[in-house]
Amino acid sequence: MAEEHAQQEEPNCQVHTHKMTNEKYCTRESNGRRVLCTCVSIFLILAGVTVLTLWLVYRPHKPWFTVVGAAIYQLNTTSTLATAPSSLPPQPPVVSTTMQFTVITRNPNRRVSIYYDRLTAFVSYRNQAITPQVTLPPLFHERRSTVAVSPVLGGGEPVPVSAEVMNGLTVDEAYGVVGLRLVLMGRLRWKTGAIKTAHYGVYVKCDVLLGLKKGVVGQVPLLGTPGCKVDI
Repeated sequence: MAEEHAQQEEPNCQVHTHKMTNEKYCTRESNGRRVLCTCVSIFLILAGVTVLTLWLVYRPHKPWFTVVGAAIYQLNTTSTLATAPSSLPPQPPVVSTTMQFTVITRNPNRRVSIYYDRLTAFVSYRNQAITPQVTLPPLFHERRSTVAVSPVLGGGEPVPVSAEVMNGLTVDEAYGVVGLRLVLMGRLRWKTGAIKTAHYGVYVKCDVLLGLKKGVVGQVPLLGTPGCKVDI
């Protein structure tokens, strides 16, 4: 009887031992997952703190732009209504001009350089372009450096405009003061050490008042030199 009882209990002991082994395995697996999650969480927290610290130390400030000189070599407005054949639809007026602006740009950052990979410029009057866009050469801005650029815009190429623009330019020239907007736009990257950021769009608006009389060619006075508005 004792032998039969022992034989009956032996399978139960094996089942109990198997359950204990599974519980130990599950416990080890659960502990491993917990340790892995803890390590990943600590890594993400440290990475976030590092990025935040670097940003606070190296965070870039916007570059400054200021127009310091202007020259007008040509500024003509032409209405095509009188010359267009009656059989053709009326054509808009055109402006043909050649202008040159000297712009000072400064990088105020102590630790960050600036790459301008692509930069274009044009001139507008009453929110309408009066020159085609001109592509400027790539520009590299060292830390706390100042660079001057003097793009020639227009090149005498006719640009269609509205009658409001044509009439406004005529009246302003007769008065002796013309308000123009120099626009620069493109893409830049920040650089600190060996690290370069992704590209950021940059849009610069410089509103200037020129002392301009009709027929005057060459350098014209700037009536005030306000700073340009820079959006990144």
